[in-house]
Parts: sequence; C-alpha cells; structure tokens
Amino acid sequence: MMKQTTPEENEGGLMKSLGSPMQRRMFFRYAGATAAATTLLLTTSCDDDDDVTPPSNTAVDLGSGDVGILNYAYALEQLEAAFYTAVVANSASALSSAEMAVMQDLKAHEVAHRELFKAALGTSAIPNLEVDFSSIDFKNKTSVLNAAKTFEDLGVAAYNGAGKLLTDTGAGLDYLLLAGKIVSVEARHAAAIHDLISNNARAYGAAQIDANGLDKAMAPADVLAAAKTYIATEINFSNLPK
Repeated sequence: MMKQTTPEENEGGLMKSLGSPMQRRMFFRYAGATAAATTLLLTTSCDDDDDVTPPSNTAVDLGSGDVGILNYAYALEQLEAAFYTAVVANSASALSSAEMAVMQDLKAHEVAHRELFKAALGTSAIPNLEVDFSSIDFKNKTSVLNAAKTFEDLGVAAYNGAGKLLTDTGAGLDYLLLAGKIVSVEARHAAAIHDLISNNARAYGAAQIDANGLDKAMAPADVLAAAKTYIATEINFSNLPK
C-alpha cells in the first residue's frame, strides 16, 4: 500500500502526444486552467442502499451536507493525485515519452484539484487516505492505462450524479454551473486516456454513453465500490445528502 504524498506539479507536454490539430492543443491548455479554477465543485450523490454493510467506528466519515459532498470529491481527488504521482515515479519504462508527458500533465491537474479541496475544506477536511495500488503493475502499459481509464470514467460519472445535491451557492458563485465546467475537464482527461489506449484512433468511450447519447451518472455507493480496490482507508458516506 502507498500513502499519498504531496508531489511537485509538473506541467507541459500533454498536447504533444495528441497530435497536431489546434483543437487538441487548446483543449488541454484550457483544461488545466479551468480545472484549477473550478475544483471546489466536484460532487457526487448518495442513494439509499439497505444492503450496504454499516461502516465501522474507525471509518473516515465524509460528513453531511455540502461539506460531505466536498469531502467526497476530495477523497476521489486524493486517489487520482496519488495514482498519477505513482505513474510518473514508476512507469517511465512502460510508457513512451509522449505518453509520460500526458501523465505528467494529468498529475499536475489532479494535484491542483486535491490541494484546492484541502484548502477550501480547512478543518472540515478528511485526513489523507491510504491508497492500495497493489493490483496495478506500474511497469506494464496496459495495466497503467486501464487503471487511468477507470479513475477518469468514474470521475465523470460521479460529477454527473451530483448536481441535484448542491444547496449552497456560496460567495455568489453558481456551483452547479462550475460543476458543469469541471466535469467537462474530467471528460477531456478521460478522452485523452481513451485515445492513448486506442493508439489515437479517436476512441470516444461508447460504454460510458447511454441510449439517449448522454454520459452516464453513478451513485456514490457504486463509485466507491469501484474505487474500493484502490482505497485502503474505510470510508463512511452514509451521511451524505440523499
């Protein structure tokens, strides 16, 4: 198991591996700026689930209301930041220089997300979570990219299930509007990973799109079930708004 550390941000290079069209260059350039500006809004939802095992007394409690939602987001950002930090540190032999440049930029974005959530939550922030990446072979390209795909697709689905839970527009900001902006950034991240997996065959993640042509949404129980393999710390999300 690997405890999350606070890595240095490493920018640049994300556009290089995605070809020459200006659209791709501009999209990632804007992605970094938009993500940093709107990180405070990553959210998710909580559904009733009578079959869920009650959390233990030692579980990290995300809390309730908007604080609980922000802590849930913070937990997911801790996971993503820790993953890309591990990739940059351990996967040079598995990835090409262009692929590693993408990972370095994604690491910088996710670290920025994590730190902004931590600062925004202040004393209400949950502690650093302990992650478990033992199921990922960081020396194997397929293993690394498939894990990245899991994390990015989960992030998009979590955003999509969260808008209805927002209650506080704080500081004159429209949280729902900004949440929509940040989910688009996460979707761009996901598209980049899908492209790397398909060798730039412009994969679009069909499995994540429903019959109405809309990106799928996931409840927190489902998101956390998928992420549980990678999070060693037990999380109590039972107090999140429903």
